[in-house]
Amino acid sequence: MKRKFLAFCLPLGAFLCVAGCTTMAPKYSQPAAPVPAAWPEGPAYKGDTTQKAQKPVADIPWQEFFVDPQMRKVIALALENNRDLRVATLNIERSRAQYQIRRSDLFPKVDATAAGNRQRLSGGAFGSNPAITIEQYSAGLGVSSYELDLFGRVRSLKDQALEQYLATEQARASVQISLVSQVAISYLTLAADSERLTLAKDTLANQQDSYKLTRSRYEAGVSSALDLNQAQTSVDAARVDIGRYTTLVAQDENALHLVVGSNVEAGLLPANLTETLTSLKDLAPGLPSDVLLHRPDILQAENLLKGFNANIGAARAAFFPRITLTGSIGTGSGELSGLFAPGSLIWSFAPRITLPIFAGGSNLANLKVSEVDRDIAVAQYEKAIQTAFREVADALAQQGTIDEQVAAQQSLTDATSQSYNLSLARYDKGVDSYLNVLDSQRSLYGSQQNLISARLSRLANLVTLYKVLGGGSK
Repeated sequence: MKRKFLAFCLPLGAFLCVAGCTTMAPKYSQPAAPVPAAWPEGPAYKGDTTQKAQKPVADIPWQEFFVDPQMRKVIALALENNRDLRVATLNIERSRAQYQIRRSDLFPKVDATAAGNRQRLSGGAFGSNPAITIEQYSAGLGVSSYELDLFGRVRSLKDQALEQYLATEQARASVQISLVSQVAISYLTLAADSERLTLAKDTLANQQDSYKLTRSRYEAGVSSALDLNQAQTSVDAARVDIGRYTTLVAQDENALHLVVGSNVEAGLLPANLTETLTSLKDLAPGLPSDVLLHRPDILQAENLLKGFNANIGAARAAFFPRITLTGSIGTGSGELSGLFAPGSLIWSFAPRITLPIFAGGSNLANLKVSEVDRDIAVAQYEKAIQTAFREVADALAQQGTIDEQVAAQQSLTDATSQSYNLSLARYDKGVDSYLNVLDSQRSLYGSQQNLISARLSRLANLVTLYKVLGGGSK
């Protein structure tokens, strides 16, 4: 019995030893980055943009970057409830399972079988032969349709599934980076609009006090009807802004609820902009090669490229013979009690080879498709690098000038505030008309609103720069 068992196993083992571990896929070579070796320079950029950061931005966790406790709670809530991130996580599980399926094809699938058959055969015509009952029982182990991967077809498909799985992991990291940035921007936008609403309400209160004073002066015959009507227009303009910013605040809250994936408690909502939202005021980008090639979206594009490269190996292997093995070993007997008796061993071994001769050009077309898919993936990989380079360059350009813009806007606001106070004093003394007061007030109000916008742009730029440099995935 042992000799017969070895007679079955040795051919199978020989074939398994022949099956190689290589594939026919082209050797992968990372495409050169189609971008300059340094970031742009010029008046819009601050200092030396090639300065290497002491710590890569991608290694700064978002909990370390965002120090405002309310914002950190909102971001944590989004990471727990956001549906896009949840889908990205589930895609990882799906791709992992698909990879395990492909990987299992590299190994024989062994099944245990047990069968019994009882059949009665009738006798001959007119009872010439007696009826008989036939019994047959068997039990054994079998290998069904195991492909010897001599030319790496199965292994290429396994490599493609592995790269797809790795790509989904990078995709999830990209989704998390975008989510952290989106939550921060939505939070800042809500804070800015809330501050604008507060400013509009304060302006309305001041304008109402001014209107009451002007009305009293008008009734006393000191001010004209024109002054009174001008005061009324400033009150109405402030009321319009209150309605507009009230709507914007409500819409900002709805947007924040959506990106977080659940309602945000009122206690976590910002009332105004604060300059202590982040721990860093300046981010050193480092060299493009240090940043771009480690961004999750670019790593995802490269994983997909490697997967298409592996598909070429599978397409090439289709031109060569495919060898499959089917075999089984076990025992058989006409009686259940003799199933494991001496001499009951049964076995079968059925190798099969399939050699493609004529397929109507389908194999050649499949190879062409896989090669074109690889070339498309190369172009998409290069485009991802170019897009990332542009995103970082744009953020650096704004970073280089935003502080000057905020400082200039602050100086302008201070100057218009003094002009408003002077014009109001001159009006109270009867030197100027109320029209000058109204113009000064409008200039001050506009400057204050623009200052809020400038501060929002500075904070949003810092968040954007953190995002495009790969921060937020940890």
